[in-house]
Amino acid sequence: MQEENNVFSAKTADEAIEEGLRTLGITLDEAEITILEEGKKKLFGAAKTRVRIEKKGSDAQRAADFVSGLLDVLDFNATAEIASEGENIKINVTAVRSAQVIGKHGDVLDAIQTMAGAIANIGRDEYIKVVVDCEDYREQREKTLQILAGKVADKAIETGRKITLEPMSAYERRIIHSALSDNEQVKTVSEGKEPSRYIAVIPNDAKPYDKGIRYGERNNRSRGGKFGGRGERGGRDDRRGRGDRRPSSGGNGGARRSGGKKEIHFGTFLGNSRDIKD
Repeated sequence: MQEENNVFSAKTADEAIEEGLRTLGITLDEAEITILEEGKKKLFGAAKTRVRIEKKGSDAQRAADFVSGLLDVLDFNATAEIASEGENIKINVTAVRSAQVIGKHGDVLDAIQTMAGAIANIGRDEYIKVVVDCEDYREQREKTLQILAGKVADKAIETGRKITLEPMSAYERRIIHSALSDNEQVKTVSEGKEPSRYIAVIPNDAKPYDKGIRYGERNNRSRGGKFGGRGERGGRDDRRGRGDRRPSSGGNGGARRSGGKKEIHFGTFLGNSRDIKD
């Protein structure tokens, strides 16, 4: 007998559950069952067993509900809704401040996506992929990474050296791997350990002992990019200006005019040793 919404009673739990499944038109696998009261024998008759039966939410709905709750906990003014479900689940987040939800290079969005994926796959035998997006950030970021992959590959081929990128999430590393999968002049590998795992792009003619360079760094010292030197610009003296060159602490570090006379000093000049990045 149905007492109220989703609450059923009968002499036994099995009978109450059977009636509830029939009334709701769902199977046992689709149902969430809660025993509210066990049937007990009384002096006159017996108390009936009462159960609450509700249809389980889909994997996508469970993940979307989790994301909504998490956004509330984080105090983000945002909402989550299911964009698609089936073999893959996509959840879209709409926010007043999208940058807050996305984070730096998508790190906050990636964390939300990881947790949503874990929730959606509870009790599943086969893993289902969950993507959490915020105002098309994923698509825009994918295009940016594809362009970056092409530039890095060109640089690796030009220099004949292995080039490494900054650490990325597994999701973004897959984009780089995929973008260069058809390039026959380079190969890509993931190196390092999480959370600092990164992509290395290696040209076919790279030397076996080449440790590689980070993309965006200058590696040609002869051009004065990293170290100033004798006859090169970019050292400390050049930054002061030609009219303000000071001698070294030992008294032998350059030339200075005093009272119309030129004082000659000898010493070692150390240029700018700071790394310069593009």
